[in-house]
Amino acid sequence: MSYFRKKEDLEVEVFITKSFGGSVASKIQGYFIINNESIKFTSIAFGRIGGHNVSIKLSNVAIAKIKKMNIDPENLQLAVQRKLIEGDVNLPEKMLKPE
Repeated sequence: MSYFRKKEDLEVEVFITKSFGGSVASKIQGYFIINNESIKFTSIAFGRIGGHNVSIKLSNVAIAKIKKMNIDPENLQLAVQRKLIEGDVNLPEKMLKPE
């Protein structure tokens, strides 16, 4: 699929709307914006065995929307996963820890 843009060229901003879970795994709901389009996702974040990891799930409608933008859905998911792992996300104020 050579017509898809490279992962390095993707400019995506990630927003978390909800997060709940325990000390080992958490469920995260949110959306990301790419090419002025908002796309919802859900994910499971793991933080213990084998280090930090995030598994993202997109609907079939979201995947089709991404493909119409000439973006490889797998590359985009990797970019979003990386941002989640590195904490490069936007959180609602109520989720921020007090200083």
